[in-house]
Amino acid sequence: MKNTILSIITLALVSVSCNQKNKETEADKPLATKTTSELYSCPMHPEVTGEKGAECSECGMELSEKVAQMPKAEKNDAVTTDVETENTVATTKTVAANSFTINEIVSSYLKLKNALVKDDSKAAANAGKGLYATFDKVNSNTISNVKLKNKYNDIAENAKKNVKHIGDNAGKIDHQREYFALLSKDVHDLIKTFGTDQKLYQDYCPMYNEGKDGYWISETKEVKNPYYGSEMLTCGRMVEAI
Repeated sequence: MKNTILSIITLALVSVSCNQKNKETEADKPLATKTTSELYSCPMHPEVTGEKGAECSECGMELSEKVAQMPKAEKNDAVTTDVETENTVATTKTVAANSFTINEIVSSYLKLKNALVKDDSKAAANAGKGLYATFDKVNSNTISNVKLKNKYNDIAENAKKNVKHIGDNAGKIDHQREYFALLSKDVHDLIKTFGTDQKLYQDYCPMYNEGKDGYWISETKEVKNPYYGSEMLTCGRMVEAI
């Protein structure tokens, strides 16, 4: 009987000792650190972020630029939170500063459009030559994404052909307007792909060329028709803000 009681006590002590040891072992294990998921941004639209390889909602290109992130701060760590915010903003500004821009192309296009609105064929020709020079000046080598670079070069090459017709045909405003319609499609494609700092609108005249290609880009909500000028200045409607 005495041996039995001693065995029971010994077994209990061993069990308690093992449990305590297991608890100590678990306590000694380092806590797994949860890492934040990596985010990537669009080279042309750094505000668009997501998983690597996903498509940008603005231009369709792959998200390839790694976004700098900092470990998530504790709620009461205000200093760390401020630093994280400042670093994120700085990164975004740096990416944006190095981004390709078509702002000068758009500005030259609008000068051409406004000359046609005023029925001024000579001014339209001069604006066309100015736009051609702008296309020559814009450096597509600053576009890091090969797919976008090739797309820009294709659009620009076609646009320059249309602009040349406008620049070389002062006094033939109907001919200029014909190629302005083709140019407007090129400029619209550039804006949709690369964006612009200016608020713009796409307008449409259903009367021009039987409604097939009477589109143009404007900087104002007010419709001023470059295809008919003073003949039908307000003919048309706004299609979308871009």
